[in-house]
Amino acid sequence: MSFDPSKDLEPVAAVARVLVFLVTSPGFPAKDAKEFLAQLKARPGKLSFGSPGNGSSPHLAAEMMKSQANVFATHVPYRGAAPALTDLLAGQLDFLFDPGVAMPHIKAGKLKLLAVGSLKRSPLFPDVPTLDEVGLKGFDADTVFGLYAPAGTPADFVNRLNREINKALALPGPRERIAALGGEPAPMTPAQFHAKALEDGVRFGKLIRERKIVGD
Repeated sequence: MSFDPSKDLEPVAAVARVLVFLVTSPGFPAKDAKEFLAQLKARPGKLSFGSPGNGSSPHLAAEMMKSQANVFATHVPYRGAAPALTDLLAGQLDFLFDPGVAMPHIKAGKLKLLAVGSLKRSPLFPDVPTLDEVGLKGFDADTVFGLYAPAGTPADFVNRLNREINKALALPGPRERIAALGGEPAPMTPAQFHAKALEDGVRFGKLIRERKIVGD
């Protein structure tokens, strides 16, 4: 059965902008993102990174970094984020891009947070630079999670649901929950959400084709 999200789904509301954080194992010999990139360049193919699986957003973020920095590192795909994080904590991996799962370990000082993979810094870590700031100009691996309805859903229902979701995103509870996971509330109109989805599709689609990425 063929399925085309751009035709078969109706954008309703964005919920959260999900940031990815560049984190390294505790003993990795780099104190900041610039030193980390220098290590990658000096040791081509010697460093490894994990992800929750081929084609996952952390995998795409790492491939984006490899492409823009013109470096090579070995990808180790896992069946989910938890086992990848376990091996990073144990020093079996050198780094990974984390979408928020590692927050407790970062805050506890068990992992080193070197950079944010977006165009703006995270409010949770205002002193941590973005990869754009340390030399990878335009680096943006953010994704947006949201709610869709079947194509053909009446516009008045879509707009009403959008307004209610945006109201909820302004409340302290949802905002705090999203922030605890490393994200940010992303209230948008249905049209803005649709435009963002198309923009992300073009950006990540180009990366997937260029890097010949095949999902699990």
